[in-house]
Amino acid sequence: MTDQNLHFLYRFSFADNKVIEFAIEIDQTTMTFTRPQLKEPPFWTELEYHQCSNCTLAKEESPQCPVAVNLQPLMELCGTLISYESVALEVITPERTISGKTTMQRALSSLLGLIMATSPCPHTEHLKPMARFHLPLASDDETIYRSTSMYLLGQYFKYKQGLEHTFELDELMQRYHNLQIINKALANRFRAASTEDATVNAIILLDLLSRSVSWSIEDGLEEIRCLFQGYGINAETD
Repeated sequence: MTDQNLHFLYRFSFADNKVIEFAIEIDQTTMTFTRPQLKEPPFWTELEYHQCSNCTLAKEESPQCPVAVNLQPLMELCGTLISYESVALEVITPERTISGKTTMQRALSSLLGLIMATSPCPHTEHLKPMARFHLPLASDDETIYRSTSMYLLGQYFKYKQGLEHTFELDELMQRYHNLQIINKALANRFRAASTEDATVNAIILLDLLSRSVSWSIEDGLEEIRCLFQGYGINAETD
């Protein structure tokens, strides 16, 4: 291990005592996933195979989809798993261990989200702060809180640099709309790579979470407004 890198270990424990581990190393300077050396990338990682409709990359500069190729080692490890299978998940970091019992698709969805957020895709770059403070198995409310906090802190940094900024959330909702397009294309790639449905359903679950954020940002924030009375605001809307 190197000091400049972040390390996460996802450990999946099954009822039959089988254990699967997946280690993630992230360059802390660039917040980019360090992909292990693998064999030749499979066809489903090619940029133009089910390419996202909002993709801004060209085949000449990026022959493989940067998200798909980073997910190759996960697909090779977990592509035969069944989505509804129960699993005890542990996510181990140098600071703490987070554990919970869940379904394979939800556990994989959390892992997929971390790898996507640290892949060099123009539409996932803004998720790097979320990846730095990764929260496995986050609920919808936690995701809404974290994503809006991240976005507004980004606006604060833009303000401090004298850049154009806004406290409106339209841009954040557009970013999550772009993620939905990516999730749909990835699901199509995974169908070609999986013999079972866990990873496909994991990306579908991740897509539902993206949709939940984009649909529920304003309503979700109103529900937690009462928590911020200490900042001198009214608990109820006018």
